[in-house]
Amino acid sequence: MKFAVSIPPFCPVDEVIALATSAEASGWDAVFLWDHLQYERARAFEIHDPWVLLGAIGQATERVVIGPMITPLARRRPQVVAKHVTTLDHLTGGRTVLGVGLGWPADDDFEAFDDSGDDRSRGDRLDEALTVLTDLWAGPTQHLGSHFRISADLHPRPLTTPHPPIWVGSLGARRPERRALKYQGIVPLHSNGEPLAPDDVAALVERLAPPTGFDVACAWRWDESPDDYAAAGATWLIESRFPDGDWLAELHQIVARPPG
Repeated sequence: MKFAVSIPPFCPVDEVIALATSAEASGWDAVFLWDHLQYERARAFEIHDPWVLLGAIGQATERVVIGPMITPLARRRPQVVAKHVTTLDHLTGGRTVLGVGLGWPADDDFEAFDDSGDDRSRGDRLDEALTVLTDLWAGPTQHLGSHFRISADLHPRPLTTPHPPIWVGSLGARRPERRALKYQGIVPLHSNGEPLAPDDVAALVERLAPPTGFDVACAWRWDESPDDYAAAGATWLIESRFPDGDWLAELHQIVARPPG
């Protein structure tokens, strides 16, 4: 079992870097960042860009895996994400994971910027963007699709071969689960956004029958044992906090201790 902390960059940038370096010093295996433009507008969260911060974390750390968890690929240009991830991969010596999904909230993070918030439309765009990403990482690309028209040969290629791992977010629907099986991992939650219990994870793993080396990266229900998650088939547990109340102080306390 490996352990990650997923940080909402809804705080001063130095706090995010401090959390990341503290997590590495305490033995955590990965540091991930949420990816939002805005979130519950009425609360006026101060949200920083995860990609810039991931570059800073990559320079400030030596061991932890880093990446967005998750990036809403349907509102991003896949060629730019391909370049971001390749650069992070080189910067960190191969310590990058790309988490992708539809994203949330559909209104504040999509419709407010004239992007479609419809799940099916975003799913179609996500699937095509993933194809573009992996093609661009592999070599010369000629792509003529419904959403993207690409003629390119991007250099350098990723340091990690064939490319950094892609984990797909899922809220229990079958389409994201099928999507995840095309890549290297899944980040599952219940449809209401709550973490899965070990029994739920076991049912998911049985349903997916994933190949060897496939990661099941679960949000951690704090009343459940890591051993029970491991027995159910989880390979990662991800600790996080919703940005409310004393969330920042709680995260500092969490990452100051060894995981597990």
